[in-house]
Amino acid sequence: MAIDICRYRRELAGTDPSDEKADTMDETIAAPFRSRELSLEPGWIDYNGHLNLAYYHVLFDRGIDDLYDAIGLGERYRERTGFTTYTAEAHVRYLKEVPPDARVLVSTTIVGLDAKRLHMFQEMHHTDGWLAATLENLSLSIDQRGPAPKVAPFPAETFESIEAAYAAHSRLPRPAALCRAIRPLG
Repeated sequence: MAIDICRYRRELAGTDPSDEKADTMDETIAAPFRSRELSLEPGWIDYNGHLNLAYYHVLFDRGIDDLYDAIGLGERYRERTGFTTYTAEAHVRYLKEVPPDARVLVSTTIVGLDAKRLHMFQEMHHTDGWLAATLENLSLSIDQRGPAPKVAPFPAETFESIEAAYAAHSRLPRPAALCRAIRPLG
């Protein structure tokens, strides 16, 4: 069964994150959150002489890792709680070729949140400022304890941290490219 990320966004419309929780958020959580500067690896360059499409995902994932570490969803979270996140759906738009020597930054905005789901929008910018790609992502909270991983609510303490970041991000304008879809040809 496919998850309709835009239906999910509409379900969250009208939520009013508490300003009080945003005030307790760690000051390192920017809105939008920006990753460290990321470099390309030589093996990521395809025969056309630019970044292969698969490695855009790797760079977006590294940008998410930086955010996750900042809000308490990183590797230590998994080790401590037995919970993690899995990507349920992602939509990438490739807007400009990234050359071999490029360095990029990934910005991430949390655009939706509920007890089990985290909806994010990312932009990859070259360090010169131009936009290379966007990615919209729906992640699920996963409890890995037990015989098989299963979707489960975020632990309460973790949810409070994510909710604080979401409160800050929800004050930003909605990304214009949010909920875009590929239209059928013909």
